[in-house]
Amino acid sequence: MTAAVTICDVHVDYGSVHAVGDLSLEIPQGASVAVIGPNGSGKSTLLKVIAGVVEPTSGSVDTHDNDTAIVLQSTDVDKSVPITVRDTVAMARFQRLGLLRRFGRDDREAIRTALERLDIADLAGRQIHHLSGGQRQRVFVAQGLAQDAPVLLLDEPLTGLDVVSRTIIAGVLADEHTAGRTIVTTTHNFADAEQADLVLLLATRFVAFGTPDDVFTEEHLRKAFGGRFARVGDTLVVDDPHHHHH
Repeated sequence: MTAAVTICDVHVDYGSVHAVGDLSLEIPQGASVAVIGPNGSGKSTLLKVIAGVVEPTSGSVDTHDNDTAIVLQSTDVDKSVPITVRDTVAMARFQRLGLLRRFGRDDREAIRTALERLDIADLAGRQIHHLSGGQRQRVFVAQGLAQDAPVLLLDEPLTGLDVVSRTIIAGVLADEHTAGRTIVTTTHNFADAEQADLVLLLATRFVAFGTPDDVFTEEHLRKAFGGRFARVGDTLVVDDPHHHHH
């Protein structure tokens, strides 16, 4: 299969802190990939490396001329910045246009469609810091969609959301996957990860990459979670407050 992203022997260090190491893999074009592992295992760092936000200490990442869009986990907004929902989503188009060029028909259509698909068109004129956490997350996912990038990277897009926002975002991501976009998400939720085509299990180092059935084995989970993993009958339990039990 054609690769959307090729990662070759990537290592990332923040000073003396080792974030990611010994990571090599290919993400197929059009695949949905869930990245899961213990807290602090390098999941968010990996997304930033793929997006080009963080340079690896060594190794390389090749996106094969595919643009990437990244939706980060934090939805905190400085209340002193007066920015509307529409303006936030519209910022997605600046990368293509530059700050000084006017929006064309395609830009306006991409913004309108993203607002409608995330069910926030009625909020377009509202200040973003007046929204709930779930509504803000939908705004940032809409911003990611409006970039029209072949590779969409999302850092825990469903964590801590209300049922409505979670359902809307999950549905949109499923539709994007069906349409052929490559979707890479980080998650703490094993049930969500099992819905992906492929799962990458990290513990600041590569543990396993493959289908959910191939990755979620007792051997792999023990490597990733160590003493925080146990078997209770036929159930595999992760003793980690950040993870939903599997």
